[in-house]
Amino acid sequence: MASRAAALAFRPRATDVLIATFPKCGTTWLQQIVHGLRTRGSMDFDEITLVAPWLELALDLGIDPDAPQVAEPRAFKSHLSWHEIPKGGRYLSMVRDPKDVLVSMYHFHEGWRFEPGTITLGDYARKFFLAPERARRYWRHVASWWPQRGRRDVLMLGYEAALADVPGTVRRIARFIGCPLDGALLEVVVRQSSIEFMKAHGSQFDDHLVRFARNAAHGLPPGGSSSKVRGGRVGDHVYELPMDVRQALDRIWREEMERRFGLASYQDMLAAIGPACGSLAATANSLK
Repeated sequence: MASRAAALAFRPRATDVLIATFPKCGTTWLQQIVHGLRTRGSMDFDEITLVAPWLELALDLGIDPDAPQVAEPRAFKSHLSWHEIPKGGRYLSMVRDPKDVLVSMYHFHEGWRFEPGTITLGDYARKFFLAPERARRYWRHVASWWPQRGRRDVLMLGYEAALADVPGTVRRIARFIGCPLDGALLEVVVRQSSIEFMKAHGSQFDDHLVRFARNAAHGLPPGGSSSKVRGGRVGDHVYELPMDVRQALDRIWREEMERRFGLASYQDMLAAIGPACGSLAATANSLK
């Protein structure tokens, strides 16, 4: 609680970049892109959290968010909503299909918060994603950021479109954070933000520092393993999620997003973000 309170009291500099996403929406990928841009591809870190700190856990990890970082602009990760996040910096927001978010979250927690094979994906969804005390966190997070997408200090990306055009995504982020970009830097950032590269350097992206600091608070034994770099694929939910869970997610989307913003589906949101997302939305619809 003290670490979260410290995060809420933080006052960013105008040049600071806050990567503000719901969990499993490309957060670590964006950290790697931003850090690569500002350092020309330095991999001199034990875990990405040390060079692009998680704002809400900085105090728990012994990190002073006001301290200088290894390069400018300073970069932070956050899962705070727009209403909570400290104002004054620049904000990278990324949305992802909630069905794929759920699948990714399940595989991330498997082997860390519960033993592999002990909880099915369907049961996990009903207990941890759809249960009344937990449900709708994803939608409420996205709903808080959606009206801010036109602000000059906010860059909102669609995960699916960003993944389909990584060079274009890197260019957009470089412009937004004020990082000069040349051909050599573009090449190294694209290569080092690939799934293959990040998997090959998995221990630098696996949250082992967070697990070490937070396992006791969660009542978990020391150790456990998880991977934040799994596959990054689009549409895994089509093959993995039970139909009743998919239907429940669609129903919540209509209640939370269509009523407020006129967005009948996640694919409508992608189309509204930009033309590249629009073409991907048509492809995603064909998978349903």
